[in-house]
Amino acid sequence: MIEGAELSLDEKHAFIAETVEAYERYVNRGFIGYRKSVTEAGQFAALEWSGQGSVLRDLLGREYIDCLGGYGIFSAGVNHPRILRAVARQMERMALNSQELLEPWRAGLARLLAMVTPGELANVFFINNGTDAIEGAIKLARLYTRRNLFISTLGGFHGKSMGSLSLMGKASFREPFAGGLQDVRFVPYGDADALEAELAKAEQVGTPVAGFVVEPVQGEAGGVVPPEDYLPRARELCTRYGALLIADEIQTGMGRTGALWGVDHTGTVPDIMCLGKSIGGGVMPLSAFIATPEIWEVMIPNPIIHSTTFGGNPMACAAGIAAIQVTLDEDLPGQAAAKGDFLLRELGTLRAKYPQVLTEAHGKGLLIGMEFPTDEIGFRCAAGLFKRGVLVAGTYSKARTIRIEPALGIPVELLNEMLTRLEDTFCEVAKTA
Repeated sequence: MIEGAELSLDEKHAFIAETVEAYERYVNRGFIGYRKSVTEAGQFAALEWSGQGSVLRDLLGREYIDCLGGYGIFSAGVNHPRILRAVARQMERMALNSQELLEPWRAGLARLLAMVTPGELANVFFINNGTDAIEGAIKLARLYTRRNLFISTLGGFHGKSMGSLSLMGKASFREPFAGGLQDVRFVPYGDADALEAELAKAEQVGTPVAGFVVEPVQGEAGGVVPPEDYLPRARELCTRYGALLIADEIQTGMGRTGALWGVDHTGTVPDIMCLGKSIGGGVMPLSAFIATPEIWEVMIPNPIIHSTTFGGNPMACAAGIAAIQVTLDEDLPGQAAAKGDFLLRELGTLRAKYPQVLTEAHGKGLLIGMEFPTDEIGFRCAAGLFKRGVLVAGTYSKARTIRIEPALGIPVELLNEMLTRLEDTFCEVAKTA
């Protein structure tokens, strides 16, 4: 199978059954009832098999317009040829690193990120997934400020490892694992006055804040956009109180919101920035946190105080370099801005036509959330789209919200086809809503 042998139809059906059984017995049987690829795919579950650009195909050849983007990893599209070639060339040369010899692509990608990120951000630590980037930022902020307290936002999502989970603004994920970071406070997202009050209170009682962790646009909350002055005020407040501004760009970065970085919309320069998802070009797992030289100085006396085995490996860094080149050469941020404006206008029209189904649509660039009156209606719309060959999914923070997060270069023709299928779904759901 892995070597690419052709299967007969009967063999494909048998392989699908084997995969479902293996999920039930050896992975997590909870996924079987959770995944639309099982519950809404008819007699045979949909096994992910191949894809290109904004179209995915399952083992049986059924095609899907990808408006989920692997939760944001496919900003450059599925299997972008330039990124694939870069990784393939590096794999032939050296797949992983020895840990002793210097790695040129790690250095090259770090230099490139220093060039394209805001302000004086310059020093980079590479890891494999977004939550590890947040964990590293937490450690760096504590090390630099010699403080323990962090502020996060209600509805925020920063990962599911223990430190990152402690910053999550949703109880259902936090409560089963109580006992993470104890020094965390939460403020409403977009409310700079609440942030100021929390910073002042912490200083007044002698527990000043190490850092404020914030998404430029809340992704898992459904594309929630803060007021225009929110991030600039947060920057000023953090400076005033000696706290670090930590921007979580894991989902908003690499052009997703219509600018290269979400903070670029307001010209805000964070002290630490966390990157992930699409920085690997949709080909390799890659994440990073980047900080200013002044802050990074605390990492120099003991450079292995924070380390990783696979982070910054040659194939991942080759993918990262190619992904940035593709993002800039194809103006993916500009494409996201134009297509996002188009989608929000069209969704506004559908909202007016089907108010009993769609209550709100919001977002920035191609990070868009559709809000529905109830969880049930939201699920019916997602299921209806799947049956019509469109991939979308709900968000972790709001069950009644569906995200639209396609490749930034998705052809307008595919967006129009998606909208046609979306209206067909709304029409069906409206009959019983």
